[in-house]
Amino acid sequence: MKKYLMLCVDDEREVLDSVIQDLSGFEDHFMVEGAESVAEAKEVIEEYAEDDIKLALILCDHIMPEQNGINFLIELNQNDETRSARKLLLTGQADLEDTIQAVNNASLDYYIAKPWKGDELVETLTQQLTQYVIDNETDLMPWAQILDTVKIFDAIAERRTQFGE
Repeated sequence: MKKYLMLCVDDEREVLDSVIQDLSGFEDHFMVEGAESVAEAKEVIEEYAEDDIKLALILCDHIMPEQNGINFLIELNQNDETRSARKLLLTGQADLEDTIQAVNNASLDYYIAKPWKGDELVETLTQQLTQYVIDNETDLMPWAQILDTVKIFDAIAERRTQFGE
């Protein structure tokens, strides 16, 4: 089964560590990484791409030094290699205008407000990763044990109907 990258970007080390701890349940099937800046996030994405490991999901803070999260998500959405990644904004400081910009220009998939609840974060990421796998994998069966089983089986059934199997 192919591995994918999950990346969390936040300039506050405590927040980053907390999110990565919440994501530890995904580590058997996804590469879970953290970055404290957009520059570091770009390096991580590039390093994994060299090993043919694609970015499946990015969870990004908005307010960061050098480049804000929304502009980074827009940049990822404009890149063929990262466009299909699920893009989530994790922030307590984006105003309505920023959020609209993220939805319209970055294809933002989900907005999570700080502070978050770990179990809700895990459920949201499970749903987002399930959709990513359905959209990008040909063999869905191995993912049924890991992600949203019902959605995976529904997608398998839909594909069989679609292709007359």
